[in-house]
Amino acid sequence: MNPLAVCWPILIAAAGLVHSATPVWPAFRGPNGSGVAADAKPPVKFGPTNAVLWKVPLPFSPSSPCIWDDQVFITAFENNELQTRCYRRTDGALDWWRGVKVERLETFHRTESSPAASTPVTDGQHVVTYFGSFGLLCHDMRGAELWRHPLPMALSFGGYGTSTSPLIWGNLVVVIRDRDEASSLLAVDLRTGRKVWETARPDSFGSFGTPIHWKSNGLDEVVVAGPLRLKGYALATGQENWVVNGITACACTTPVEGNGLLYFAAWSDGKADEPWATWEEMLGKHDKNKDGVLSLDEFDEPSRDYYRGFDGNRDGTVEKSDYDLLLASITKGENVLLAVKPGGRGDITTSHIAWKAARGLPYVASPLLYDGRLYCFKSGGMISSFDAQTGKAFYLQERLNADGYYYSSPVAADGRIYVASLPGKLTVIKAGGDKPEILHQVEFGERIHASPAIAGNAFYLRTHSTLYAFGEPAAR
Repeated sequence: MNPLAVCWPILIAAAGLVHSATPVWPAFRGPNGSGVAADAKPPVKFGPTNAVLWKVPLPFSPSSPCIWDDQVFITAFENNELQTRCYRRTDGALDWWRGVKVERLETFHRTESSPAASTPVTDGQHVVTYFGSFGLLCHDMRGAELWRHPLPMALSFGGYGTSTSPLIWGNLVVVIRDRDEASSLLAVDLRTGRKVWETARPDSFGSFGTPIHWKSNGLDEVVVAGPLRLKGYALATGQENWVVNGITACACTTPVEGNGLLYFAAWSDGKADEPWATWEEMLGKHDKNKDGVLSLDEFDEPSRDYYRGFDGNRDGTVEKSDYDLLLASITKGENVLLAVKPGGRGDITTSHIAWKAARGLPYVASPLLYDGRLYCFKSGGMISSFDAQTGKAFYLQERLNADGYYYSSPVAADGRIYVASLPGKLTVIKAGGDKPEILHQVEFGERIHASPAIAGNAFYLRTHSTLYAFGEPAAR
């Protein structure tokens, strides 16, 4: 048999190049991380007691559903196990689950993350999950383990925990392994789990986004956002092709591509729009024993996991040297939305930027490219819309009456945009227009970290404790 005949259907499905009758949302944010379900018609008005097809309890995790046909895959951490779970899309019944235990878990933020924070990825034959405390696991669609690729435990930036998700493209599985040390981009063979290539990222100390594929002037590339730099690598070899310098110091978002351009948007505090406290102000607020350093137990419990990220040498205290180093890194970064032109090599910071913007930027929620527009959701419940080709703002920082942080990334289908705030309010917005038109808003009464999924005519949402499927009774 022609090998191309075997791998071509996988390439098509992974790339999302054709529309299929099979409902597919194969990865974090769907096809190639786009957040767009091109042929779906999900409901407009729904909520925890309205248009519910089914709901199942789940332990908390920020990971999102991925879907292939009648199967919904998701990760969970329960009974000290890192679990890959499969639910039936028809009725929400648990079809199978597989767990792995580790001797030691990676450090993670206990209220904002989980040891099972990464979203699975599938090509319709394989289901691949990544756990920062273990590595990569691959099962077939019925739950039989095909291979495992253990990796050194992740040491994520600030001890906040792993959140990046794997990418399947062709016969490769690609995952960012950005750590406090020995950071790299890794590709393994989808069929065997064996390493194909690994490229060191010595200038990257932490990345929370997910890699995407970009066809740049006919060449397959993997695009990765990290601290201060956006980079493109050759998919076949892992060779670094280009770099854009001067992005944010903490990259929590995932890029998107389309219209011949690549888009990245990210914001983090510490710049002029929200400057950080001075060291003296930090001591005045938190140094309870007045010894001139901040031990982690001097911070109150809700914020301790956050401030742990300031402890650069992981010695259990935050000293002035730690704080100065952190501020220096933040000063180098820029809060920016940018569009990158294809075909660049080397440092393309000035040569291949089509346009830039600096307002209305997201912190964790990735940008959404839909029908020729780029949408960004800023913390506080503000939406901005830009022309994807020119960067012209159709509107900037329009309020949605849904305050709070936005960790869940927006998704789109059938002329509508769906986005959920961290406090648990979901908003449905009509795409386009000179101002955002809100079609529906509903409170879920608990926090929402995970990004939604759309498949067929149903909408899937993971809240703090529940996985929901919404739609009409015949929706699938």
